[in-house]
Amino acid sequence: MSGIIGSKLNIRGSNRIAKLGTDGQVLTSSGAGVAAAFEDAAGGGLDWQTIVTASTLTAVAGNGYWIDTTSNACTITLPATASNGDEIMFADYARNWGTNGIVIDSNGLNYQTQDDTYDVEYGTDGTALHIVYSGATNGWIPTLDKTVEDAPSKKNTEGIFGFGTTGSATAVTNLVSNAGVVASDVTGVGTARNGPAACEYGTDKGIFGYGYTNADVGMTNLVSNTGVVASDVSVVGTVRSGVAACEYGEDKGIFGYGYYGGYQSITNLVSNTGVVSSDVTGVGTARQQLSACEYGGDKGIFGYGTTGSRVSMTNLVSNTGVVSSDVTGVGTIRQAAAACSFGGDKGIFGFGEPGYLSVTNLVSNAGVVASDTTGVGTGRTYPGACEYGGDKGIFGFGNTGSYTAVTNLVSNAGVVASDTTGVGTARAGSAACSFN
Repeated sequence: MSGIIGSKLNIRGSNRIAKLGTDGQVLTSSGAGVAAAFEDAAGGGLDWQTIVTASTLTAVAGNGYWIDTTSNACTITLPATASNGDEIMFADYARNWGTNGIVIDSNGLNYQTQDDTYDVEYGTDGTALHIVYSGATNGWIPTLDKTVEDAPSKKNTEGIFGFGTTGSATAVTNLVSNAGVVASDVTGVGTARNGPAACEYGTDKGIFGYGYTNADVGMTNLVSNTGVVASDVSVVGTVRSGVAACEYGEDKGIFGYGYYGGYQSITNLVSNTGVVSSDVTGVGTARQQLSACEYGGDKGIFGYGTTGSRVSMTNLVSNTGVVSSDVTGVGTIRQAAAACSFGGDKGIFGFGEPGYLSVTNLVSNAGVVASDTTGVGTGRTYPGACEYGGDKGIFGFGNTGSYTAVTNLVSNAGVVASDTTGVGTARAGSAACSFN
């Protein structure tokens, strides 16, 4: 994460002004590491409480609080009385304060010189806050107000599109830079095929698998952490096409669903060394031509597809690779879309058919799919999508009525950009994944 954004402070009511600063530093730790860092800086230990999910909290001096605002904002009331040196800590448990922030009510005491007519709101994802009472004049003072980086060791910065059809199957690949720039064609390695799936594994590598030549196939091709595609590996499990894949558990992957003699709901896990496991009995509606992406930093989601009729249901994947039963679909029912993660912990489904759609649906860090967002860019079917730059995404290639190589970048806030002129062989049915 580059560029530090300080905590956002909003005016609460008329004629109210709150001023808070930030020291601009970043902690690259998480969980207990954050607590330990703050406790060391504070010169003593605090009693960390169970995770707070309620919309209100009455804070007690000497405590540390993980505040989870996934479902709602939280108003925090500070103690009505305090002694010099009293301290309290708050940390953004789910990295969601940018969506639902916290409001601090100083409860009759001053907060950084301002009296209790001033309410202070913190609204930056990943904020961790340590306050100490300094006495009646200045009251509570933030001694640490920092934005904690999200999983810095796991941010894949580059991507790769591979395989697909130009009217005949191809194995060509195109690398994506950490700025989202697509490179020219790289001569294909492995069996040329249409409609494979791809995902990350091992925190910095990728894998292409399955697809269709003149018949359904089951081989896989590993992608190194420099984007080099390896030769075919015979897969274990049912050969099939129309599969989707995503990462889970931060370093493993999963292939799921597809078609082989009928619609399938079986899955195959991918280890953190890129080894594909045998079939796991399917959960959820059997279907093909669906999409999948990571969300929440360590979980996944399969969505949309066709059972012979298009559907919009989704199936969540836990951080241990367990697929859940169907979740009622949100948004336009469709097949032949693509999906990728963005923002470090969210996802996006986009494009597909019927017709040539450009509609998208965001996935929250809790795996909740949002309603349709009006599409940006050329509507198309059978694109690919992957993450790049650590927290952004890219849709690329597909069929608009003819094969195309156009791409659309996705910001770290999930905003899809207009078309970028395509580079490389125009094709549909490619897959994509990130690597580092």
